[in-house]
Amino acid sequence: MTQAIGTPATATIVSTTRAKTRALLAGGIAAGPLFLGTGAVQGLAQDGFDFTRNAISQLSLGDLGWIQVASFLLTGALAIAGAAGIRHTLPGTAEGCWAPRLICVFGASFLLAAVFTADPGAGFPAGTPEAPAASLSWHGALHMLSAMVGFLALCASFLVLARHFAALRQRGWALGSRLVPLGVLAGFAASSATVLAFTAGAALGLLWLTAITARLATTIPATQN
Repeated sequence: MTQAIGTPATATIVSTTRAKTRALLAGGIAAGPLFLGTGAVQGLAQDGFDFTRNAISQLSLGDLGWIQVASFLLTGALAIAGAAGIRHTLPGTAEGCWAPRLICVFGASFLLAAVFTADPGAGFPAGTPEAPAASLSWHGALHMLSAMVGFLALCASFLVLARHFAALRQRGWALGSRLVPLGVLAGFAASSATVLAFTAGAALGLLWLTAITARLATTIPATQN
């Protein structure tokens, strides 16, 4: 009798936990496309913005800057939610411990980027001198520092998860998780030549986060603590 009563209750708890994990992972899946899509629409719509000269971060400036600030805040929150989902998906493993922590650092860097805005320059916002800014302001420097730390943490999380995929003999996912950090870092290294390289590197990292989170969403444990 006790077992008959307890089993439905246990099943309900497990089902609720799995639904919560799926919701958290959905946040992580949405983070990258949301940020990139919002940036693309704004960049195409705003006068003076040129993807070959301006970084998406600069969209935080000007009268419509609040849209990009909101995008930073929401993307950071979704990435942190996704990290929590990954922790539930990989319970009791080193990867389930460290990858979420590193992704949380990445998410937090977006929250900081919303607070400490990038500097104007290269013709944006409209009316700004065409030349790049001669020096960084204190908030511009903090913006860049938070981005650097955040993406390094994201790259490290991919390397951690590569071990998880390799252990499961998912060689394509393991290889991708090792190569993507190289692409991200290469894009950042080439940013001194063209801002498009930085944008491409950041986009690669964000989209791979979406891809691996979606992959992990298909492997939620049948039972969770």
